[in-house]
Amino acid sequence: MADDDNEPPPPPPPRRPQSTWIGDPFWQPTPLLVRNSNAFFQPQQMIRNPLLYTQEATDLPSPIPADLPQLMMKAVFIPGDKTSEGVLVEMVTLPWFDIIEEYLRDPTVALQIPDRKWEEIIAAAYKKAGFDEVTLTPRSGDRGRDVIAIKRAHGIVRVIDQVKAYAPGHLVPANDVRALIGVLETDGAAKGFLTTTLDFAPRIRTDPTITPFIPSRLELINGTGLRAWLEQLRNRS
Repeated sequence: MADDDNEPPPPPPPRRPQSTWIGDPFWQPTPLLVRNSNAFFQPQQMIRNPLLYTQEATDLPSPIPADLPQLMMKAVFIPGDKTSEGVLVEMVTLPWFDIIEEYLRDPTVALQIPDRKWEEIIAAAYKKAGFDEVTLTPRSGDRGRDVIAIKRAHGIVRVIDQVKAYAPGHLVPANDVRALIGVLETDGAAKGFLTTTLDFAPRIRTDPTITPFIPSRLELINGTGLRAWLEQLRNRS
């Protein structure tokens, strides 16, 4: 028998405690390995995709749980009546909490959430925050408003939110912020929010055409602020 046949099998590649992951280009399944005549088979597991990362990479995103795509298909709120501006958010559902939990655990999960789902998540967040009437506007023809939220107290306060879920490296430009200011003027809302899962281009907050509106009529919510807000809402009874 050859000396090679007496050697112990090679150690398997590094793996996380969980072994079932899908939908993440940074990870790939290992093939079955056959080592010489020992016919040593290695169980399928997930390793770094060598086309994107080396085994020594330290900035590798966490794998995405296999059930996340199925979770994305579930409704995050119970819809109410349809209005001329969209559909009312009646009640937040349990999948909203599950998605927020995954997002807070690993911010890279945001990349797996479709744009429209983010709009639904933010609309449900306004309902969870205690707004009396929350409207999710249609996919098209929303006139620059993804979410409309109304709070009734001593008077009526109407706010609008525009949601930007971009790929890594794509920052919200100043022109998008200026466009929302224009929407504020035509809509008549008391305040506008521009919410992004990432961040804004440099110097936006010092732009002389934007700063007069911050923070009294306009707030810019980046990924850090968004996670803090969602965590606060998740912990609210």
